[in-house]
Amino acid sequence: MPDKLEDLEARIESLRVEVRRAVLAADALGARRLRAELREAEDDWDEALAAAAPSVPQPVVSPGAGGALVPIREQVHQALTVLTVPSAPRLIVAVHSALFGGVLTSTQLTSLRRDEERSYRSSPHARPYYLSAALTADRLVSARGLVAVSTWPLVRRVVGPLSARVDFLTSAIRLSEHVSRLSTPSLPTLRLLWQFAANIPGAAASFDALRPDVVATAAAAELDVHWQADLAHREAAAERARTQLDETRQLFGSTLKVVRRNANDV
Repeated sequence: MPDKLEDLEARIESLRVEVRRAVLAADALGARRLRAELREAEDDWDEALAAAAPSVPQPVVSPGAGGALVPIREQVHQALTVLTVPSAPRLIVAVHSALFGGVLTSTQLTSLRRDEERSYRSSPHARPYYLSAALTADRLVSARGLVAVSTWPLVRRVVGPLSARVDFLTSAIRLSEHVSRLSTPSLPTLRLLWQFAANIPGAAASFDALRPDVVATAAAAELDVHWQADLAHREAAAERARTQLDETRQLFGSTLKVVRRNANDV
């Protein structure tokens, strides 16, 4: 089952590249076909992951009176699955609130990743996924204020000097794709998309002119400028992480060592 998941993850990454190329080439029919294939591959990945998951009881929280009971970690995972990149708690909360109507707060995420690391260290692979760290490309330590998913490829969980903008644009594209699949997007969902569009040249002239496909196209156009350089940084750092870090540190980061100087050192 892990091999199947890895094959599907590789296919999903490949399809996303093909979708971006089709959009930039103004190939609307090709982009539509590739997006359908991408959605199918993502559905297959969800099914394969669910089939591989052991039954592990989780604490639950209620998102409101009469609402469904959903563990906090699963609410975070829902938001990150939409974004597909390491994200800050504030963005995770905003995405989940707009798309899923949850009541997550940033304070709830403060200790969550530490809890996830403790859980992983005590019983590795007991869960289908863990909320992990993003690693800085230079020192391979936990990137402050970012949450990732353990099942993502290591190269995606590493962040370099260009990654903040690249991941912002990637999130905008993924959110646009999600919104385009909704029959009637809610006002909070459209406001969230507007927050992205307002920071992307050519994405939307105004809130009333907001269109998910235009936002995705504008984000993809800028992404095409940066993604290759960013990927080179990430791949180099990921390769170092594979050779220098054990599995746990690849998920949660290395530990900075403090070097004490002797009084006679110059």
